Amino acid sequence: MEINILEEKKNKMILEIKGEGHSFCNAVKSQLATDKRVNIAGYNIAHPLVGIPKLVIETDSDDPKKVLLDAVKKVKKESDDFLKAFEKATK
Repeated sequence: MEINILEEKKNKMILEIKGEGHSFCNAVKSQLATDKRVNIAGYNIAHPLVGIPKLVIETDSDDPKKVLLDAVKKVKKESDDFLKAFEKATK
C-alpha cells in the first residue's frame, strides 16, 4: 500500500491509496460517515481495473489526518473483533 496526499487543507484532505480497492476504502468511508466531525467522506476509483482510489475527507474543524487515523483504528478493532469471534465459532 502506498499513500499519496494530493490536497491538504485545514479541514479537507484528498489522498490516493495505491494497492487497495473497494473493500478497504468502503470500510474506512463507512467509519468516517459515523463520525460527527466529518462533513464529507467518500472515495472514487476512476477505472475499475486500473484505477487508484481517491479518498476525500472534509471535517467541520478538526484535522482530517487525526479523524482518518481514528477511523482506521476503529476499522482495525472491528476486524480484530470479527477475527476473534470467527475463531471462537469455528473451534
